[in-house]
Amino acid sequence: MMTALKLLLGLLIALLLFVAVLAVRTLCTGKKEAIYTPSEDQERIAAYGEKLSRMVRYETVSYRDAPDVEKFRGFHALLAELFPRVFAELEKIEIDGNLMMKWKGTDDTLAPIMIISHQDVVPAEGEWTHDPFSGEIVDGKLYGRGAGDIKNGVFSFYQAVEELLAEGYRPRCDVYLGSSCTEEIGGDGAPKMCRWLQERNIRLFMLCDEGGSIIEDPIAGVKGSFAAIGIFEKGYGDMRFIARSNGGHSSTPPRNTPIARLAKFEAEVERRSPFKVRFSEAVDGMFRNLAPYASSFGLKLVMVNLPLLRPLVKKLLPMISAEAAAMLQTTIAFTMQKGSDGYNVIPQEAWVTGNLRYIPHQGLEESNRIITELAAKYDIETEWVTGNDYSRSLDLNGEPYRMTLACIGKIFPQLGVMPYVVTGGTDSRFFDPVCDACVRFTPTAVDADQLGRMHGIDENISVNVLPGAVDYYKCLIRMQEER
Repeated sequence: MMTALKLLLGLLIALLLFVAVLAVRTLCTGKKEAIYTPSEDQERIAAYGEKLSRMVRYETVSYRDAPDVEKFRGFHALLAELFPRVFAELEKIEIDGNLMMKWKGTDDTLAPIMIISHQDVVPAEGEWTHDPFSGEIVDGKLYGRGAGDIKNGVFSFYQAVEELLAEGYRPRCDVYLGSSCTEEIGGDGAPKMCRWLQERNIRLFMLCDEGGSIIEDPIAGVKGSFAAIGIFEKGYGDMRFIARSNGGHSSTPPRNTPIARLAKFEAEVERRSPFKVRFSEAVDGMFRNLAPYASSFGLKLVMVNLPLLRPLVKKLLPMISAEAAAMLQTTIAFTMQKGSDGYNVIPQEAWVTGNLRYIPHQGLEESNRIITELAAKYDIETEWVTGNDYSRSLDLNGEPYRMTLACIGKIFPQLGVMPYVVTGGTDSRFFDPVCDACVRFTPTAVDADQLGRMHGIDENISVNVLPGAVDYYKCLIRMQEER
């Protein structure tokens, strides 16, 4: 009896000590505010807004089954009108509507940098309050397809170079400005630009693309404005899962018909994901950076002590947030399904499609094997459709990331920083063969409503965020002098 009591007392003391350590670590973490301050320079705001408005007014929707290279060449002509110094002094490289501008540096021994975005936009469907290709500016917001995704990015780095050229500035390393015309359809624009670099044995020091921006209140319990920097992209895969039978009349249904087997398979995947949950450097960095901004002691305690509480957090986080779950594991979403064509017919074949997003610790090959083996338990065949694996991760201790943080600190001194996992797709992933450091960050601020309207109705951006974005790219280009 005494032995049991001593053991219980020892466990209680250990638990109290553990809790005390967690509390002390939390209390030692300071409290910070993350603030974004937009520009008040009305002259710049007006001039920049008018340029971006003209870019939005030029319709650049890309269609997978109807490519229109001449439309994008027309957009290039507009860019030449808006940014005359860029087109007069930089070398123009056009590849089937995809555009690169090369700014020759003073030091041929330095690897170049590349800043990219994309020219194309998705179709503008539905009933808009402001015409999607009007570029209308109302109450400080510029409306139109591409205003947020992502002609503001193209505008910002072109304008930055235009102003540096006006100052007589010349970069130390070569600087490439790239923009594909196929990003929204997952086309071959970025791969063509990458091949152009490969054929000339050009390896980039860093590449800057979209994938993150300046956002508000990134997770529940954390308030403020943060630069969300994408560290890597998850992979992408489409699969079909096919269940077969001899078919038959629905009046005498057998057990385990194709649709029933598919339903059981889907239910098991939904109930208990077959993929491993693991924290990456990006997710660790995200929580570490967000900890000082947590609004409650409990949340801060978890973030500060993540290395000690990781087993518990791994279990709880996917239950709390779908976004969090997506950053911790491979995911699969079932998206399309078909059975028979008649209400009273049991199908001989039924299928469902699954869209997978692969995480580095369990990539395309392993994830596909796992889901294929699980489907086989229900006598379901799998068919690979298309996809690609995850991208290379940005080194959080490397020089490109340090430069990114330095420019954010200079241009947006009160802004918080949040490395994170990009669960969607960008053109960056195609440049892995020529670049080890892809920084997925566009330095424009968007609120929650604006973020939700990208690819949706009444897409818009606040024009007072444009001067800060231009200044950021000017800083990044000048930062190369420190190499």
